[in-house]
Amino acid sequence: MTQPAASFGRPVAPALGAAAPELRVARLRPHAGPLLWPALLLIVVAGVTGYFTDNLPAPFTDVMLWSAAGLVVVLLVVLPFLRWLAHSYTITTRRVIETSGLIVRRRAELSHIRGYGIDESRGPLQRLNGTGTLTLSNGVDPSMRLRSIPAVALVHEVLADQVEVSQILAHRDSHSMPVVGSDS
Repeated sequence: MTQPAASFGRPVAPALGAAAPELRVARLRPHAGPLLWPALLLIVVAGVTGYFTDNLPAPFTDVMLWSAAGLVVVLLVVLPFLRWLAHSYTITTRRVIETSGLIVRRRAELSHIRGYGIDESRGPLQRLNGTGTLTLSNGVDPSMRLRSIPAVALVHEVLADQVEVSQILAHRDSHSMPVVGSDS
């Protein structure tokens, strides 16, 4: 018996007992909305620095101005951007992986096959820009919070589908394996 052909966008179910490859379904970053203030600050610092270059009172020099502007840009613009860039969520056909951290990398995983509950919360501002927070908890491991996820309803649906498919395949494979040591 062969496996049925998949419709567009759906992978074919693996054969009985065959190991299913782990495929990446989606890779997400938190919504970039919090980067609005650092971007505005960069514009203001560039304008102020340009205005005061060669226009400072006597005890101050342009080197002091450019050094202060550089320090403000690094601390309040570049570091928040790098922190945002270093945080990602990866959804595969087997698990959800959260990675974060600039210097010390942190990685947390939650397997679909164990099953988990998905709680969705959206504040007023999150509803305006289409984001939300998903909390994944299976009752055993610590809960995983996916904060400020764009298109949160779609991600919620994808996660629910992945849990369902993983559990169906695990159930199917557990009932199809022959018992070792039986002579029948």
